[in-house]
Amino acid sequence: MALGYVRPARPEDAGEIARLQLATWRVAYRRILPRHVLDNLDEAYLARRWSAAVQEPPSGAHRVLVAVEQAEQSYLVGFAASGPADAEALAPGEPADALADGVVAVTDLLVEPRWGRRGHGSRLLAAMVDHWREDGFTRAVAWAFDADEATRGFLTSTGWEPDGAGRALDVDDMLVPQVRLHVGVPAEPAAS
Repeated sequence: MALGYVRPARPEDAGEIARLQLATWRVAYRRILPRHVLDNLDEAYLARRWSAAVQEPPSGAHRVLVAVEQAEQSYLVGFAASGPADAEALAPGEPADALADGVVAVTDLLVEPRWGRRGHGSRLLAAMVDHWREDGFTRAVAWAFDADEATRGFLTSTGWEPDGAGRALDVDDMLVPQVRLHVGVPAEPAAS
C-alpha cells in the first residue's frame, strides 16, 4: 500500500522540484505553450531558483511544500509554493491595493502526472491552508492557464472560483490567456 504525506521543502529537494516542474509542464502544458519554449527550459536554472526559494524566502509566510509518495521507497511527486500576494498576483491595470493584506497567492501547485489522482494535490492544498490560517490569511488567489482544465477543475472542485480577472502571458510572441481564481481561507475547523 502506498502512503502519501506533505512536508516543508528542504534545500536538497531543489533539484527534484525543478525536475518535477519540467516533467509536469512538458506533459500538462504541451498543448498550451510552444514546444520549443518547453524544450529549452533550463533545469539547473530552475533548481537554483527553487534552492533560493527554500533557503532564503522573502518572509516567513512564503512557503514551499513537497508531496511525498511513500511505498518501498519515497518519491517527491509534487510541490506547492505560496506567499503574500504581490504585484505578480495582480491583473493588468489593477491597482496595487486591489489585493489587500490578508491575501495569499499560490504561485505553484503541481503533481507530476504519473502520480496524479492519488490525493497528493489535495494533501498539498490542505497543508497550505493550515499554514495560511497560521499566518492570518483570509483569502487565496491563483492564476491558471485558461486551457489548463486539470488545474482549474481541481481548484473549482475544492471551492475556488474565478474572480473575474484575466491576463495573457506573452510566451515567445504567443499570448496565453490565464484566469485568476480565488477562495476564502476557511476558519479553523471546530473541535469535535
